Amino acid sequence: MAIFSGLHLLFISCIIATCTISIVSGTVFTLTNHCSSTVWPGILTSKGTQLGDGGLALASGSSVTLTASPGWSGRFWGRTGCNFDASGVGKCVTGDCGGKLKCAGAGGAPPATLAEFTIGTPGPRSNSVQDFYDVSLVDGYNVQMKITPQGGSGNCITAGCVSDVNAICPNELRVTGAAGVVACKSACEAFNKPEYCCTGAFSKPETCPPTSYSKIFKGACPTAYSYAYDDASSTFTCTNANYLISFCA
Repeated sequence: MAIFSGLHLLFISCIIATCTISIVSGTVFTLTNHCSSTVWPGILTSKGTQLGDGGLALASGSSVTLTASPGWSGRFWGRTGCNFDASGVGKCVTGDCGGKLKCAGAGGAPPATLAEFTIGTPGPRSNSVQDFYDVSLVDGYNVQMKITPQGGSGNCITAGCVSDVNAICPNELRVTGAAGVVACKSACEAFNKPEYCCTGAFSKPETCPPTSYSKIFKGACPTAYSYAYDDASSTFTCTNANYLISFCA
């Protein structure tokens, strides 16, 4: 009883003195669908616990929150035109991850817009956590995406691709479906040539400059990766933040 009372008094004293107790609870991702139809977010974890079983349905106008532990890294993307049965088996027109609602470790088939994160890990002397994030069109584009940091410090820029790239996609990069142009391939995927994929003799930033195709992506979405070596204007950092990932906003 005496021990409990001592701890209780210490807790009350902390409240009175406005003590700060640092607890690392994780980074909250809020996925919001502003599109006119359902989007099926896919999630691929590179490090840490898999979030949301790797995939879920997000109706128009709805949101979902997922919490990642410190050190988590991975990507989010939007799948469109999906049709799944009661057991979660089916197919998506874009961003499909092997015919399953819950991708569970499988990535999305390009072309797909990607939101990529590396969440920092607190050090022994500081609970400040710097995260890295970007929206990438390196694997092409299928749906508008935007990352908005919430409550962080530093140069926490809103990044993304909010333009309708499908509307300006060159004919040779277009993916069409019943609804018209449903996605826009990267030049690498469309032509599989080293100068577009930054491979072989073109594997360095000095030898793989922007192409006419990547410039179309960059012009439409200045804060998104347009090709492999687009780091300088496309990777951002924020400290101790949560993140809003918006589709069609």
